[in-house]
Amino acid sequence: MAYIQTVKVVTGDTLPELTVALKDSNTAASGKTLDENDNTTWAPIDLTGASVKLRIRAVGETTVLKTLTMSITDATGGKAATTYPSDTWTTPGVFEGEVEITFGGGGIQTLYDLVKFNVRGDFD
Repeated sequence: MAYIQTVKVVTGDTLPELTVALKDSNTAASGKTLDENDNTTWAPIDLTGASVKLRIRAVGETTVLKTLTMSITDATGGKAATTYPSDTWTTPGVFEGEVEITFGGGGIQTLYDLVKFNVRGDFD
């Protein structure tokens, strides 16, 4: 599976904030020529009226352990962010997150690539 980024955290952490820039690989950004292999040429997904969730599970498992609602920080720029409640990272391991957008009209789009989380135990 392809990962868009890897976040390293320690059990009990609530930061760093995870920020994602959601882009449409089928539409060229303003002033760019679309190149399917270059995400800098992709247009941002307009999140106006949408909601964004991050669903987390352990790598190799199917059970979703946590679903977080992300804050839309720039709707027309396709940006959303979240921090983690203190009960998110309770055990060390490798986890993956799926970003899901629900648009105002009810349509759902899920990012194909995932976010990877490497979680180590803390010293306490």
